[in-house]
Amino acid sequence: MSHSHSHDHGDGLLHDHDHSPDHSHSHDHAHDHAHGHAHGHGHSHAPVDFGRAFLIGISLNTAFVAVEALYGFLANSTALIADAGHNLSDVLGLATAWIAAILSKRPPTARYTYGLRNTSILAALANAVLLLIASGAILLEAVQRLIEPEPVKSTTIIVVAAIGIVINGATAWLFASGQKGDINIRGAYLHMIADAAISAGVVVAGVVILLTGWLWVDPLTSLMVVAVIVWGTWGLLRESTAMSLDAVPAAIDPLAVRAFLQGRPGVTSIHDLHIWPMSTTETALTAHLVIADGHPGDAFLSETSRLLAERFSIGHTTIQIEITEPSNCVLAPDHVI
Repeated sequence: MSHSHSHDHGDGLLHDHDHSPDHSHSHDHAHDHAHGHAHGHGHSHAPVDFGRAFLIGISLNTAFVAVEALYGFLANSTALIADAGHNLSDVLGLATAWIAAILSKRPPTARYTYGLRNTSILAALANAVLLLIASGAILLEAVQRLIEPEPVKSTTIIVVAAIGIVINGATAWLFASGQKGDINIRGAYLHMIADAAISAGVVVAGVVILLTGWLWVDPLTSLMVVAVIVWGTWGLLRESTAMSLDAVPAAIDPLAVRAFLQGRPGVTSIHDLHIWPMSTTETALTAHLVIADGHPGDAFLSETSRLLAERFSIGHTTIQIEITEPSNCVLAPDHVI
């Protein structure tokens, strides 16, 4: 159950606060102007903090990179060294994501009016690029080992890579609960799953080499792992790129949002409808609603913002009411950004 109450803060705006059990907050403001316009705003805040997960993940993986690189040299295993390099790129990716998570919580300023929420999108994009670069490095190494196989200490490879499975799997588990709701957390999750898969591939290759002496199994396994990584990363790259270009988030149907607003009482037309991601977890909307019968009141704005949050997870809304159609506005069903 949720309840709302309004306060007059003496600034000419009516502030409506909606409280719900998940402790998210929405604030709706209505301001009547002499020319018949009004604005409604709703805000929501990302609820989950993965700071501890980032700290543990970065610490564990930094230590493992050092161990894996050392034993890679001792075992003459380019596979272990390459895997250590990939793990290092993931440590950098985790650090980037963590910094973005911290920056996204900075309060707005006069210049950065949305704060630094958008850094979480940039971090997700950077993580996707890092994964693809690491995959390219592994691919190059695998091709070279196919051409010129080298003897390796298979037992050392098996033991070190098995430790990698445990560490990377545990780190991925730390981010599992947030990977569906935050593309940035999903980037960190995919990094760790990819690392666990690589370590598993190295273990299998080490066992086969130990039993058969087939050195070509190592690079072949690496090629298969690269294919898995690229397949899983492509969606992250595509979505983070779209978010960085202010595209409507993939989980939101812009035509459904338009239909909802068009169906609100008294609305005769809509223009300047824009939906874009403020961060990897927050979505904003602005729209001009034409209501020929006059301003519908503050309750209309408050309810519209609340329903947009409930139905479409759009937490920051700005709605302007107009009583006459702008003469320079050309309406089109697909005018959604």
